[in-house]
Amino acid sequence: MSVAVASFAVFAASQVGTPGPANMALLATGARYGFRAALPFVAGVALGKQLIIWPIGFGLMELADRAPWVFETLKWVSAVYIMWLAWKVANLRLGAGNDALKAPGFAAGLIVHPLNPKAWAMIVAGFTSFVTPGTDPVIATTWIAAILLGTQILLHPLWTLAGNTIARTLAGTIWEPYLMYTLAGLTVASVLFVLFGGGT
Repeated sequence: MSVAVASFAVFAASQVGTPGPANMALLATGARYGFRAALPFVAGVALGKQLIIWPIGFGLMELADRAPWVFETLKWVSAVYIMWLAWKVANLRLGAGNDALKAPGFAAGLIVHPLNPKAWAMIVAGFTSFVTPGTDPVIATTWIAAILLGTQILLHPLWTLAGNTIARTLAGTIWEPYLMYTLAGLTVASVLFVLFGGGT
């Protein structure tokens, strides 16, 4: 097999299922708007990763070799954007005013992963560590894309549901602000880990 499918599936689950900017956004969205209202956002987040996978699979990494500053700039711009989102999460409050019509939708979800440094690192690691050199790009990209999408379909809703469950317990209590501060802090920490810790 030109793609280590089983090994990559385990890797994908370990990455998609652990805290990161996207999962923190899903957790916060589920907490703020409820599980059902957040589902379009969840779908956008899941499909948004495909916007990175296919260009990388078909040669975007060659651009990284020729003009590394492009990716370095993108990495820092993405980090700033996600930290801005974290600041917004820190100032959100649950309970009263929870209006499903104001929940972020599919389009908002689509841009989460293209602006997520963890997603870029994860996908690059997938192609460089689990694909045999010389593999047909179509075959390699199809496997990487399918495995990641399947993993996201299973795990992203769980983060959103967790946020919804936590909110039901803490909304309107003295602990509510601390929950939002914690979510924001975890989001920032996950970005910093990817930037400076070498994590994926």
